[in-house]
Amino acid sequence: MATKKYKNYLIDLDGTMYQGTKQIPEAKKFIDRAVNDPEVNYYFLTNNTTKTVQQVASNLNNNHQIKADENQIITPSLATAFYLQEENDDLSQKSVYVIGEAGLKDAIYSTGIKYNEFDPDYVIVGLDTDVTYHKFELATLAIKRGAKFIGTNRDTNLPNERGLVPGAGSVVSLVETATQQVATYIGKPDRPIIDFALEKFGLEKSETVMVGDNYQTDILSGIQNGLATLLVYSGVSTKEQVAQKEKQPTFEVDSLDEWVF
Repeated sequence: MATKKYKNYLIDLDGTMYQGTKQIPEAKKFIDRAVNDPEVNYYFLTNNTTKTVQQVASNLNNNHQIKADENQIITPSLATAFYLQEENDDLSQKSVYVIGEAGLKDAIYSTGIKYNEFDPDYVIVGLDTDVTYHKFELATLAIKRGAKFIGTNRDTNLPNERGLVPGAGSVVSLVETATQQVATYIGKPDRPIIDFALEKFGLEKSETVMVGDNYQTDILSGIQNGLATLLVYSGVSTKEQVAQKEKQPTFEVDSLDEWVF
């Protein structure tokens, strides 16, 4: 297929590079071709906050044989930490309560912000596979007391080898319902994570394409933030669903094998 030459690729993980523990052979070949093209830079832009960047890179390299360095990984966890740092001169004077797993908590608390479950300045909610009513209760009450409410991303579902399981957006929406407040979102398709990626790597929008399987997150993140988009039908979105959308992806492929760098 004829394609425009792009210098930078922001690539989704779940559903694009793999499906849970299931490998996507075309994904490895796609990255192998990118590695061998001296004019191509690639970065992994995921909405998953449960893992650290080291764990994400290790999973790609060891379980899927996809070449990845931890410095190529962009997560809402890192983007949220950056967001907090941009909002505050001294985070050591601020506090936060977090619903989430190691990837999110490590990134947030590494900024120097303090833990506070009663009256924090921020409540951050992400995917937590061991979430309890008590955690929801603490988050809800803290937001009601005036904490700024941040959601890591809007993903209602997460594709893995078992199917589409609940994502972070499902967890955030419960807190939204309980507080009757809408969260400030960081991850795809919202702007903060794209701003973070562009600034971190010094990327020009005109030279960058967003690659993913989910129209609602990956593709909209590109459309809403001025990036070209490449939708691959290997995960969440279907051709029937996308055909109904007013704004279409720049490119669509059934498999990443079809893409020409």
